[in-house]
Amino acid sequence: MIKLYDFLPCPFGQKVRIVLAEKSLSYELAPIDITRGEHRRPEFLRLNPYGRVPVLVDEDTVVYDSTVINEYLDDEYPDPPVLPRIEFSSLRARARLLEDFADASFTPQVGQLMAEMVKAEGERDQNRVQRLRQTIERVLDYLNRELQGQHFLAGEFSVADIGFVPRLLVLGELGIEAGTGRGNLDGWVKRLLERPSIQSLEGVVLEPLAGI
Repeated sequence: MIKLYDFLPCPFGQKVRIVLAEKSLSYELAPIDITRGEHRRPEFLRLNPYGRVPVLVDEDTVVYDSTVINEYLDDEYPDPPVLPRIEFSSLRARARLLEDFADASFTPQVGQLMAEMVKAEGERDQNRVQRLRQTIERVLDYLNRELQGQHFLAGEFSVADIGFVPRLLVLGELGIEAGTGRGNLDGWVKRLLERPSIQSLEGVVLEPLAGI
């Protein structure tokens, strides 16, 4: 039995839950409430010395970091794949690069904007809000270009798309209409929201946690 240690609002845990759902894998969810410091408890640090969620335990195998977890799941449970197969090395590299781009240049920035927007209006750093919005809009423009003539970012649906999903789902609540004026991106988002694995993540709420 697979066991997933996770904090439900965490976008990185959401990435893993999408992959588990895509592969129809059953698992036990072990909630870790980072707002109560449960990620710093010795028993959790024995699983992940960095004290971060998600962590996946599959029999005797312990894996942490959402990217590594999803690659492990794709190796261990290959159908359906969430990475292009090894014979498609260029697409495989593209999927990995775009997932890394999402993790480094989109997910944290949306999280930081979420943290500002849950503050009372008079307490927000409006300059920071503007900078973050501009950064996010530039990423959306980039994705719109990358999706020209494509249904998904790296051929078939893959970790490249999954990496962006958790924070795409909250943009409307932040006043950012991702698909407006971006036809390629609008069609992509609609295709993503048709997938049962992603429908289960709809309704993600704003959390005042910049590091999540």
